[in-house]
Amino acid sequence: MGWRKPVIILSSLLFVASCATKPKQDYDVNYDFSALNSFSQLTMKQTDDPLTADRINADIKQTLLNQGYVYQADNADFIVNYAFVTQDKEKDSGLSIGLGSGTWGSGGGIGLGTSIGIPLGSDTAKTQMIQIDIVDPIDKRLIWRGNGQYHFDQGGEEKAQEINKTVIAILAQFPPQK
Repeated sequence: MGWRKPVIILSSLLFVASCATKPKQDYDVNYDFSALNSFSQLTMKQTDDPLTADRINADIKQTLLNQGYVYQADNADFIVNYAFVTQDKEKDSGLSIGLGSGTWGSGGGIGLGTSIGIPLGSDTAKTQMIQIDIVDPIDKRLIWRGNGQYHFDQGGEEKAQEINKTVIAILAQFPPQK
């Protein structure tokens, strides 16, 4: 019975640590975002990860269309640009669980401790940060920036879904609610 509470706490901590961080935003507080109806996108010129670039670009366009904005290649109300960076981050090599027992004698105490390493996978995890910029087309100044990140082990369908979720979460903050 006494072991349940530590196991629940440990499980909760592992779950929270594995979740992606909440997207963040910053914006020009004096800009009238209510006047924005159409957008255009800048195309990333050179990248060593064209699959990710294409996924982000397509997800940005679809998300903004779903929000009611109209894609317009020329003379749009705002321009969308993005950047991404991928980093290898070290993971803990294992989870140590301390098991202990002890007795108390008349003259002192005796303690016994054990540590068990439980491997959690590879030593590194990949983290990808996505930054989305909204630019005023007239004076080319930044009016809104959002960013978020996610973790992944390999590419394919799982990575495509994480990119999609991250782009949606970032753009859920746009336009900003003052």
